[in-house]
Amino acid sequence: MSKDKTNVESFDLDHTKVQAPYVRLAGTKTGQHGDVVTKYDVRFKQPNKEHMDMPALHSLEHLTADRIRNHSDQIIDWSPMGCQTGFYVSLINHNDYEDVLTILEATMKDVLEADSVPACNEVQCGWAASHSLEGAKQLAQQFLDKRDEWTQVFATE
Repeated sequence: MSKDKTNVESFDLDHTKVQAPYVRLAGTKTGQHGDVVTKYDVRFKQPNKEHMDMPALHSLEHLTADRIRNHSDQIIDWSPMGCQTGFYVSLINHNDYEDVLTILEATMKDVLEADSVPACNEVQCGWAASHSLEGAKQLAQQFLDKRDEWTQVFATE
């Protein structure tokens, strides 16, 4: 199968070579005034083998987007991948990979403590009927259970 280079870093990643879960630097951009935006690929599920179901993913997105900001004021965005295997987290002027791991660990622990999903209503959410607090907690626990594997992006051969 021929693979053409694209303008999207993650499209150029060989998804058959990675081993989820992991946290991978996906890129950096420097603005005109020197601010640096760093984006990480936070992969929960093995590409093309498994995926997160939408209600659980949706609730984990809401919970993490809300809670992660308690651990860093440098968070720009937490957004889901359309393939339902992970998320992207973007930070401004923050390039400490180990600290990102610490932030993610603390946030997933917050998810486990949650008793509701923030903004889970028709006023604040575009598909409020599609949520699962328990599913989000299961995903967070599964991710935390493999905390020692987050730095290993590629499968060993």
